[in-house]
Amino acid sequence: MKKKLIIIAQTQLLFLVSSIFLSTQLWASGLEYTPVNPSFGGNPLNGNTLLNSAQSQNKTKDPSLDANGDALEDFNDRLQRALLTRLTRSVTASIVDDLGNLIPGETITTDFIIDVVDQGDGTLSVTTTDRSTGDSTIFVVESGF
Repeated sequence: MKKKLIIIAQTQLLFLVSSIFLSTQLWASGLEYTPVNPSFGGNPLNGNTLLNSAQSQNKTKDPSLDANGDALEDFNDRLQRALLTRLTRSVTASIVDDLGNLIPGETITTDFIIDVVDQGDGTLSVTTTDRSTGDSTIFVVESGF
């Protein structure tokens, strides 16, 4: 009789444990992912909040928006660009004819040597050499002859 009682108690315990596990599965629901960012399908009302958060964390600054720029430095940069433009025009006038064709020859300035060589096949080779460093750049142009 004792054995039968233990078997019945074990059966009841097994039934109780299995019913607890089954009941928790009945209460559970499937997981659903909903994005927060509106760019990925989230609520559009989150846009301003996310943008403000990102902008407040941004540590980089645009140098062109710097109101405390040095006026003298800006003036000197503009003056240097203007002088380089005039120098380029004067050098160009000495190596280009009235029709816009390159004139073969060598032009020497204080900083550069510009050498225009006729290759003979309708192309011209232009070599620009920096006199202080010796660095040079070569490019080929079709001549307009």
